[in-house]
Amino acid sequence: MMNTRKTWLITGASKGLGLTLAKKLLAQGYNVAATSRTIDALREAVQENTTNFLPLAMNVVDESDVAKAIDKAVEHFGSIDVVVNNAGYGLIGGLEELTDEEARANFDVNVFGSLNVIRKALPYLRAQKNGHIFNISSIGGFSGGFPAFGIYCATKFAVHGFTESLYHEARPFGINVSLVMPGYFRTSFLEGGSIVKPKNEIEAYQNVRAVQNAHLQDINANQPGDPEKAADVMIAVANQSDPALHLFLGADAYKVANDKIDLIQKDMEEFKSLATNTAFIN
Repeated sequence: MMNTRKTWLITGASKGLGLTLAKKLLAQGYNVAATSRTIDALREAVQENTTNFLPLAMNVVDESDVAKAIDKAVEHFGSIDVVVNNAGYGLIGGLEELTDEEARANFDVNVFGSLNVIRKALPYLRAQKNGHIFNISSIGGFSGGFPAFGIYCATKFAVHGFTESLYHEARPFGINVSLVMPGYFRTSFLEGGSIVKPKNEIEAYQNVRAVQNAHLQDINANQPGDPEKAADVMIAVANQSDPALHLFLGADAYKVANDKIDLIQKDMEEFKSLATNTAFIN
């Protein structure tokens, strides 16, 4: 599979899981087209000066900019084989606290940015009848039980939804699709420009502040997941001929997912007789 899927395109590759994945792929001899908002940030982070590394400046919310970057990657390497939609950021805040502008900005990057990349990469993947798309979601895209993360979870639920559709749409063209739902991994996700707080906090939301402070002060730098091992899993999945659609990463992600599944089954059973008795009576 490495001979047929040699070239990876990774968005948001200057930090976090994207950076770890890019470095690991380069060390294993893959071609990597890596994107970030600035080339300088990429070069400084990756610290590679080889022909199989192509740093690209790309703004994921600008569709024409995305198209130019993907065209450059194909021109440089001859193809793109694996696409990793990793660019995104976290948004902390209660639904009442976050403005329309703040919420839409998170959707622009996390949802519509990924759709821009998919839209511009698919013509190449379809033409070669081969490829793999990884959409990086979150366990928060499967379970929304995190006060303070409502909008962020909503963006990742959206990624979950369109990825499941994409899986079926792309399958006839020999293109695999994987939805990656990590738990807590020890990256820079909870610091710097990767996490944004509301401009106007409402004092009454003590439960939101508690979750916010726990993530920024206690969980940050203490996450149980090793991003190196997460990258290993993704590379292994990319080398499978028929990989699974749903890829939960981390024991914590598995626990949250199982708890959600148990809750759904409980709720379904509790109202089954009433909720299924809704058909017209002939």
